[in-house]
Amino acid sequence: MAKKPETTIKPIDASFDEVVGAITPKSSKNRMLTTAPGASAITPAQGRLNLQIEKQIEVDGVGMGVLTDGTPFLTGRGLARLCGVSNARIVELSADWVNERRALTKRVKELLESKSIKVEAPHIKINQRSGAFYAYPDVVCIAVLEYYAFDAGEGVRDTAIKNFRLLAGKALHDFIYSQVGYDPEQHVPAVWKQFHDRVSLTYNSVPTGYFSVFKEIADMIVTLGQAGLSIDSSFVPDGSVGIHWAKHWKAQELESKFGKRVPWDHNFPDYFPQAKSNPQPANAYPEAALPEFRRWMRENYIGDGKFTTYINTKIKQKELPASFSQLVIAAYDLDS
Repeated sequence: MAKKPETTIKPIDASFDEVVGAITPKSSKNRMLTTAPGASAITPAQGRLNLQIEKQIEVDGVGMGVLTDGTPFLTGRGLARLCGVSNARIVELSADWVNERRALTKRVKELLESKSIKVEAPHIKINQRSGAFYAYPDVVCIAVLEYYAFDAGEGVRDTAIKNFRLLAGKALHDFIYSQVGYDPEQHVPAVWKQFHDRVSLTYNSVPTGYFSVFKEIADMIVTLGQAGLSIDSSFVPDGSVGIHWAKHWKAQELESKFGKRVPWDHNFPDYFPQAKSNPQPANAYPEAALPEFRRWMRENYIGDGKFTTYINTKIKQKELPASFSQLVIAAYDLDS
């Protein structure tokens, strides 16, 4: 049976055009694929660790939203509607991404690569309780829209050209942010929010002249967050570090060298399960001991495998996914 040619569907409603036009500068009318600052670093991959939907809405049948890392996206059906084609064409794009049998796939990849954007898949797979959800990042959407506006058959160009002129460049990125009410300047990404809230509660709460374990290992937490580990209530390594450091403190009789440690109250944000027993008893250590703590942290806690043991224990307890172990190994260049 001969393959049916691509056909148009009902164009985007006028109200959608009006909404887009009201916030899109006229200078966006060009046929060059451009991206938002930092977009070249976007590498949508299936099953990206712990990435979820931050906000999502639908505007006249065009589903859109923002992921927890700030990536604006369209749904597959929303992208199809924007391009004036059936949803099957977008499904085919994802299915054909590796094999590149279709002109659409080849051209979209060319457009992305011309901007130094390389993606493992045109969509980001989000695992939800209801099943898998596929989010198409704005940079991919603009490439697909450009293909249908200038490279596809005559029968599908009108809708795509109209919407490409409205949304080319950074306009789609800004439009999605505007429609879902997302302000990147005021937003703390979900992957960092819980860490941010913990830092806020402990800021300046440690007695003058002393340091806390949580504050001193913040760089380790940030390193793993940047590597893709979700910083939430299931990842509280300062408890493990504190226990092992206290043992080292006593075993090496460091009090006689640096002075006494002092108790202080550490509090978790009220939405943490640990907050039920706030305030948490903790110890603050003399600042004179900081060089020894940092040496011990580097050579003993991390270097001798205590941190890896902590992660693997959490994995066995099913509090962390198995992939976290590999993240730790990669982030700290540890032997597996």
